Amino acid sequence: MEIKKSTSLDIYDYEIFVRRRGDYDYASYCPQLNLMINGTEHEQVVQLMRQAIEKHIENLKNQEKPQNQ
Repeated sequence: MEIKKSTSLDIYDYEIFVRRRGDYDYASYCPQLNLMINGTEHEQVVQLMRQAIEKHIENLKNQEKPQNQ
């Protein structure tokens, strides 16, 4: 089964879930990207996921631009 990533350009269409499994073991997950990021701090994993979402959206925008010939 193929998992499709979101093609939305609206950052608010992307969810970030955070899981804590101990004092220094955190993970953030974005279901729209099917991406999990691990780290040692809550804010760290949230910030890294926001950056990943922003990069994904930027890549989508770049794909939409017409190619110069």
